Amino acid sequence: MQFDLIIIGGGPAGAATGVYAARKKIKTLLVTPEWGGQSVDSVGIQNWIGTKEISGIDFAKMLENHVRHYAGDSVTIKEELVEKIEPLGNLVSKSEKLSFQVKTNKGKYTSKTVLITTGSHRRKLDIPGAKEFDGKGIAYCASCDAPLFYDQKVAVIGGGNAAFEAVSQLIAYAKSVTLLNRSENFKADPVTIELVSKNPKVKIITNAIPVEIKGDLPDGKAGKFVTVLVYEDQKEQKTVELQVTGIFVEIGLLPTTGFAEPSGVEMNLIKQIVTDPRNQRTSVKGIWAAGDCTDGLFHQNNIAAGDAVKALEDIYNELQKM
Repeated sequence: MQFDLIIIGGGPAGAATGVYAARKKIKTLLVTPEWGGQSVDSVGIQNWIGTKEISGIDFAKMLENHVRHYAGDSVTIKEELVEKIEPLGNLVSKSEKLSFQVKTNKGKYTSKTVLITTGSHRRKLDIPGAKEFDGKGIAYCASCDAPLFYDQKVAVIGGGNAAFEAVSQLIAYAKSVTLLNRSENFKADPVTIELVSKNPKVKIITNAIPVEIKGDLPDGKAGKFVTVLVYEDQKEQKTVELQVTGIFVEIGLLPTTGFAEPSGVEMNLIKQIVTDPRNQRTSVKGIWAAGDCTDGLFHQNNIAAGDAVKALEDIYNELQKM
């Protein structure tokens, strides 16, 4: 089947365009392995306009339900992982020639246009021990894993809102929480920093660069679970070993765009897709992108949804010319 539009992604941007595509009766395929994007890990989302507060899991369900409610005969939904986008031809006015093939882990689909809304994924540590202890003391979701570290000493690496949010969630379970930041300055909101730092369970260390993660079992067998986070104290110019059994990594996000490279879309140095902010067009005719996978200046749920709707309106206009 030939689609007029393939939407890739099921976060706020993908869901918003799914609803708009359905209402405009665009023959659409929405492909996503899961709904909600990065927000699914949040305990409470308080800035989604029109909703005072909602959990990440409920937010994801709300997005999915909204799309499915309007999908009808216009929007086909497949919960699959996209592996590659390849151009099959140029968009020519009044032509029915296929333009793109989207390959997933389960099939291949063709479409005149593509909208990429795949968001981003968590950046991981690149130091000795990081791979070995991933899932064995190293975690990336405090709201998911905090209860596993009840009455234990844990560390959080990062200095943004996500890092401080992780600390605030861990306080309820851990014996102590140490936050390590690479510099003197934090990216988190001042109010959040002040609130978290007042808790007696919390210790904040600046100018600390993680260099290694070590681990042991109680019987002395090495390499099973985290026991030590080694960091370099930039001020004192010395190496410090921090005794912890859990490490929560909150050092930013990377765009999920590797699958789009074969399409030829322009990307910046960190692989964000470069777009025209007026209409979200990419450098390749027929491909649009919106949300955290792009080089937009700000990345938030409301902005992602708004930019995606902007792209959908432009896509609709282009389809009318074909």
